[in-house]
Amino acid sequence: MKLPNSLGSSVVLALPFVLYFTGFGAMAVEKSKYKILETNNGFEIREYPPQVVAETLVEGDFDDAGNQGFRRLFDYISGNNRSGPSIEMTAPVTQVGVSQKIAMTAPVGQMKTGNSWRITFVMPSKYALPDLPEPGDTRVVLAQDPETTVAAIKYSGTWSTDRYLANKDLLEKYIAERGFDTVGEPVWARYDPPFMPWFLRRNEILIPISY
Repeated sequence: MKLPNSLGSSVVLALPFVLYFTGFGAMAVEKSKYKILETNNGFEIREYPPQVVAETLVEGDFDDAGNQGFRRLFDYISGNNRSGPSIEMTAPVTQVGVSQKIAMTAPVGQMKTGNSWRITFVMPSKYALPDLPEPGDTRVVLAQDPETTVAAIKYSGTWSTDRYLANKDLLEKYIAERGFDTVGEPVWARYDPPFMPWFLRRNEILIPISY
């Protein structure tokens, strides 16, 4: 799905949809954890802790960048990595660990940054940044995103632009009424694959705020 510019520059694909019917079957994935600070008439204020991510920057339009970035990051967690650093010894001799697979998590993030898109996979919570294997592709970088507070609205149904914009408008009005300052771009979160019946789809919009 190509997103018009009016939707904002940040999108979260909360499940890697292509995995469902590519030999993996229905996967149980670890989702990003957060703390609910407030609940009010269908809106939530959430606090996300710092998260370790694998990221890559891709130029191009939304669809192409998302596909390229996803493939790079999926290759990384599928084994295109080195599980131990090169260790120089007195001889000198280098030792490189075997690759390892890393469990899939949700969400997968995509955010506009300058002329590129920043695509991210959140790493499983058992990994600290120093524990992760070194990417085999130099375009993949490991990082830690800071703690973030967001205002959130949940909605079900279609992925239409009108439905997105209507809920985004509701969330922005709520933020203004509460007197919060917006400190980042809107994030669209989709938690279901495209073959899920539209009336069962879970969607969210998240906007970073100062709280």
